[in-house]
Amino acid sequence: MKNQTSPGASLPGVERLIGMAASLTVGEMLTVQAARTPAAVAVEGLEQTFTYVQFNARVNRLTHVLTSLGIRPGERVAILSENRSEFLEAAFACAKLGAILCALNWRLADPELEHCVKLTTSMIALVSPQFAPNLGRIAHGAEIVVEFGVDYEGRLANAPDTEPVCQAHPEDGLYILYTSGTTGLPKGALISHRAEIARMQVNAMDLALKSGDTFLAWPPMFHMASLDQATHVLCSGGRVIVMEGFDAERVCAIAAERPLWWLALLPGMVDVMIEEARRQNLKPLDIRQIGAMADLVPLHQIAEVTRLLDAPYINSFGSTETGLPPLTGGKLPIGQIPTSLSKIPSSMCTFRLVDPEDNDVPDGTPGELAFRGPTLFSGYWNAPETNQKDFRGGWFHLGDMFIRNGNGTYDFVDRVKYLIKSGGESIFPAEIERVLLSEPRVDDAVVVRRQDDKWGEVPVAFIASKDDSLTAEDLSARCRKALAGYKQPKEIRFVAFDDLPRSTTGKIQRHEVEKWLKE
Repeated sequence: MKNQTSPGASLPGVERLIGMAASLTVGEMLTVQAARTPAAVAVEGLEQTFTYVQFNARVNRLTHVLTSLGIRPGERVAILSENRSEFLEAAFACAKLGAILCALNWRLADPELEHCVKLTTSMIALVSPQFAPNLGRIAHGAEIVVEFGVDYEGRLANAPDTEPVCQAHPEDGLYILYTSGTTGLPKGALISHRAEIARMQVNAMDLALKSGDTFLAWPPMFHMASLDQATHVLCSGGRVIVMEGFDAERVCAIAAERPLWWLALLPGMVDVMIEEARRQNLKPLDIRQIGAMADLVPLHQIAEVTRLLDAPYINSFGSTETGLPPLTGGKLPIGQIPTSLSKIPSSMCTFRLVDPEDNDVPDGTPGELAFRGPTLFSGYWNAPETNQKDFRGGWFHLGDMFIRNGNGTYDFVDRVKYLIKSGGESIFPAEIERVLLSEPRVDDAVVVRRQDDKWGEVPVAFIASKDDSLTAEDLSARCRKALAGYKQPKEIRFVAFDDLPRSTTGKIQRHEVEKWLKE
């Protein structure tokens, strides 16, 4: 029997050619769909609807515009905008060019936003008229700012719509989404073409995404809940309906007339949806599934919203870094109050539960989830020390503790990194504490989570003051200036410095403080 060698072992450069022939990227997938279903509707925007051939032509024009402005593969393009069709055009133009779209969170306060732009050093910034003033207030460092509207449309009109040569490779970065920072400032999670296509495959396998499906993109497109799913639908020949935020009345009207693949509902919106569905006596045409983050929604609301919308609730656990995996393989039945929120593993991933020394733990013992799979992101931008720690041993450590049950399901226990999940957004206490401790009259501060029927969890601050003149309003005003609205403490309590419970190393014990709220 002859020795087996790699196909290109005797021909220099053949491996590279084979790699090129075997690759496919997000931009190329749109090109394929435009050729396959040119007349099908791709994007139903706020003011105009585009077929696949029209949408692809606009994407091509923007690709040529960015190229003429000096954007090359690997360079970053910042975008600060509400949901609109131009956001998706920018996503696919960067995909074809091999550039990286940095999706800025418009909810952030100016100092946080400036940090995000400077972190990724974008040469060009795309901005909507609504958020142009926000960008104008900060030192963004972009050499060129293109505003949607007259400027943007004029540039597209003067550019060709010919198909550009795709310059991206599967492992190239596609998006940077910003996550909350454990040390007080957001981090940039780099998501590749490979990861995005793998996430689309998981949606097809676990959530029955099919060609021609419709996705209602109301969550902000700086969030994976919209950008991931809209990308997948457009790569598979479906329709994206763009909405500028959650409008329960319009959502119900659309659901009554059109089949929907997945209606995203996040904590804070479920009760609103229930009220509007009752008011309209909604009879949905066909919704395949609804919801997310069941752990943060009151169980009676899950039973009621699934009954009203006649669709199961996704029992999810994923992240910006991993996509819907590792534990979004199950759904909660229609009209029933769940008796268990145990999670079912997603397709196309593997993971372990480990102790602090990264040893596997047995069933029934809490362990941190360490993840592997093609949906995984490519690390945090310009954060080598964080990446070294979080990817240790060749596994990505999520910082979330689970117990594996004997039947193969998993129960969420707690977070290694203390995190507050409020209305679908992640908040690290350090983000708020950094601002509180900048007040000279604060001796110490700790922020903990409190359960909330509407938002799932909200932050509450405990303050040890040096000066009796300090008021809760003083601190609230400081937080309003420095932090996004959803990060504002919903309550500020003053306590004695010596009453704050501490470990032997002097660190405040958050879980002990959290007990005060329950007591």
